[in-house]
Amino acid sequence: MSKTILFTAAILGAAAVGLGAFGAHSLEALLIKNGKLSTFETASDYHFYHVIALLFIGYLIRRYDSQALKTSAVAMITGIFLFSGSLYALSISNISAFGVITPIGGLFFILGWLLLSVSVFRKL
Repeated sequence: MSKTILFTAAILGAAAVGLGAFGAHSLEALLIKNGKLSTFETASDYHFYHVIALLFIGYLIRRYDSQALKTSAVAMITGIFLFSGSLYALSISNISAFGVITPIGGLFFILGWLLLSVSVFRKL
């Protein structure tokens, strides 16, 4: 599972860089026009923060086989798709309904961090 998480983190990291560059260079005028530049930047920032967390979790799973760590990784991946994905979609489309999904993604981020803390408490 560690290899899968590290691979997923690498792919999501590449996506974070690509989406950030695409937003900064190709979508900047649209994002400014829609008033959603900061929304896109928030999506990109949280996307990248949680990729770094996934790399850390993938490393920890290699050392400490823990279901809490594995579930933490799944929660963070889900958070990236729901939180950052909904903000990317909202900022590009300007469809406010995407904003309803964002807090659910935030809850998955929180769950991921809490599960990481549980695994640290139990294993380290």
